[in-house]
Amino acid sequence: MYKIAVIPGDGIGKEVMEATLHVLEAVDVEFDYTFADAGDEYMEKTGVALPQETVEIVKASQACLFGAAGESAADVIVKLRQELELYANIRPAKSYPGTKCLFDNVDFVIVRENTEGLYIGLEEESEEGATALRVTTRKAAERICKYAFEYAKKTGRKKVTAVHKANVLKKTDGLFRETFYQVAKDYPDMELDDRYVDATAMFFITRPEMFDVIVTTNLFGDILSDEAAGLAGGLGLAPSANVGEKIGLFEPVHGSAPDHAGKGTANPSAMILSAVLMLDYLEENDAARKLENALVEVLAEGKAVTGDLGGNASTMEMAVEVRKKLEE
Repeated sequence: MYKIAVIPGDGIGKEVMEATLHVLEAVDVEFDYTFADAGDEYMEKTGVALPQETVEIVKASQACLFGAAGESAADVIVKLRQELELYANIRPAKSYPGTKCLFDNVDFVIVRENTEGLYIGLEEESEEGATALRVTTRKAAERICKYAFEYAKKTGRKKVTAVHKANVLKKTDGLFRETFYQVAKDYPDMELDDRYVDATAMFFITRPEMFDVIVTTNLFGDILSDEAAGLAGGLGLAPSANVGEKIGLFEPVHGSAPDHAGKGTANPSAMILSAVLMLDYLEENDAARKLENALVEVLAEGKAVTGDLGGNASTMEMAVEVRKKLEE
């Protein structure tokens, strides 16, 4: 039995979490859930977005399912990444049938460095304006590149592409590219290349089939992964994982979507696919494939899907249909 921390959070996070837990009841894997608080609503009550109690609950678990946080997202998810040393952000982009994907052959994974770059928040103002510090260390670059190659090897993928802007950011991205090729020496059977981030953005919408596993820095990974979600049908179908040495945290990319909260119309696919990533992380690969296939069947049929997918089913109605396919 796996100990799983569950943080529903804010807005539609609660709704897609309820739907996903309903589906997971039909998976042939046992879970022991511990529910924890975080997000805007909790901060309104207590003045704290992420209580230490929640951090400790997650630390004591083998994995964490996270719904969404609203305006306090930076105080919640960034702090959790730091506290738990979740250095790798995994963002798959995959074309599924019955969705508004721009191409039917998208199937790649972005591995984003989660701890450095511009997102460390070292900014300062002056009379002339403001300055931000971008940090790249050899240790973090080596760690994320190794993770990308190991991920590709473990999942049967054949190619790893480093994305950077070393022609302009000669020191920081120069170090990242150099480290990538040093790490690659340990994986002689893996195909590899590197591309500039601007060219990569173009190739996403002209030749997405050329990518398999992409490894990149924090800001570039953030931007490219949202573009990739657009290729594959939108944020409602975009899962993610934040992984460290000891634990993984799994969440949909779409956020709390307050305009849709409480209406029962949220697409649960991204949260369900995040649970698929969790099952793979726990090495319950058969269960992961069965869950993903059950969702694919529902998407392909298009009968019990939410409005953004062209149907009129509620969040829970879609989840019930996915569970029915899983049980069959």
